[in-house]
Amino acid sequence: MLTVAQDGSGNYTTIQEAVNSVRDLGHKRVTILIKSGTYHEKLVIPSWKTNLTITGESPESTIITGNDFSGKKIPGGADEVGLEKYSTYTSHTVLVQGNDIVLENLTIENTAGKVGQAVALHVEGDRVVVRNCRLLGNQDTLYTATENSRQFYQDCYIEGTVDFIFGEATAVFQNCTIKSLADAYITAASTRPGHEFGYVFIDCTLIAAPSVEKVYLGRPWRPYAKTVFIRTHMGQHILPQGWDPWKGDEMFPDKEKTAFYAEYASKGPGANPVARINWSKQLNAKEVKAYTPHNILSNWNPMAVR
Repeated sequence: MLTVAQDGSGNYTTIQEAVNSVRDLGHKRVTILIKSGTYHEKLVIPSWKTNLTITGESPESTIITGNDFSGKKIPGGADEVGLEKYSTYTSHTVLVQGNDIVLENLTIENTAGKVGQAVALHVEGDRVVVRNCRLLGNQDTLYTATENSRQFYQDCYIEGTVDFIFGEATAVFQNCTIKSLADAYITAASTRPGHEFGYVFIDCTLIAAPSVEKVYLGRPWRPYAKTVFIRTHMGQHILPQGWDPWKGDEMFPDKEKTAFYAEYASKGPGANPVARINWSKQLNAKEVKAYTPHNILSNWNPMAVR
């Protein structure tokens, strides 16, 4: 085990140093313990760093923070590809490109505020587990990137404003609390054609800030978006129609014809199956049997990963 501590009592004082020190393409899992503190880092776990568990002492006390956002000027001039400003895809506080990464007991936040797209956590790797973490931001808090990525979020708290869970990965959210900070959309999946599953929320809870009254469960970023809520408690901020077709996209004007949006046994004041838009679906007891993490994630068992 490696230890990161800002006071110098560990092996390293920054998380990036600890990640960089781990053997490239390692087959044996390495744990990096992050001592309590606020780490102002733009952390990158590159594709050649694999089988890492990065664990904080607690999500309340171990915080990784950044404030980059789309349109913000990059300090010191152009980046490695010649861009002078951050975009949605480079605004992350933490970027996970490696496979078989576990993040747990952490807060990962983007504090840029309501300035547009500003990603807290950006995940591209396959078989990534995020457990007991707080993901904080506004627009585009969590980017679940790359079509062949499988991601599992368990016992997490995720908050944001517009499309704050978005991307093309296959992702399961189990027992998570999802908080809307504005009247907008929770999800914006961009599932690729041919993928059976996109986002699946299982036994989650949807809450909102006191002033928030009109929130959609999701809208399709791309035509084959898939999002399903199973046994999820929905607050009164969830609109009766539930879903939005994202009209006005000139390239993909009729995404509701190919998107798959469904629920099973939704609960709470925001659960209103009769009023949902007619192109969404209510799963039956037979259909919902396919929605297990093991099946959704193509026979990968994230519960066995520590």
